[in-house]
Amino acid sequence: MQDRILVSACLMGHAVRYDGRAKPLVHPAIERWRTEGRLVTICPEMSAGMPVPRPPAEIAGAATGEAVLAGKARVVELTGGDVTDAFLQAAENAVRLARETGCRYALLIDGSPSCGSDFIYDGSFSSRRQAGNGVTAAALKAAGIAVFSDREIDRLVELVSE
Repeated sequence: MQDRILVSACLMGHAVRYDGRAKPLVHPAIERWRTEGRLVTICPEMSAGMPVPRPPAEIAGAATGEAVLAGKARVVELTGGDVTDAFLQAAENAVRLARETGCRYALLIDGSPSCGSDFIYDGSFSSRRQAGNGVTAAALKAAGIAVFSDREIDRLVELVSE
């Protein structure tokens, strides 16, 4: 059986990011995996009912997705709104979809408070990066799904069975 990959919808060219844009990932493996039926696409935030566009959000207090999952940190919008519950629902939806469709891997957009896996922003809305996982990335990892950022696609290509 071929390995399945959960992939951020914005990487597949869908205009679902907070700013209403896409961030398509151009790589030969993407088209091959799409043709083979390996890709399962999700925008976690949209799956939880968040609109496009939406205010930028970050995990407050230089915390990570793991802290949000543990109830020790919040996800807040630039406008001050607390969107923690929506991000928790988004993570739950992504894990459920990955399990239902047999995804062993996830390919997610980095920097997002949901999908970031190498880095996220520090919660100050000043464009300062920090190492860490977003809420969905942390939940997927906790569920045993191997998570890769868009910049790590070559590593994922090496792992995915033919």
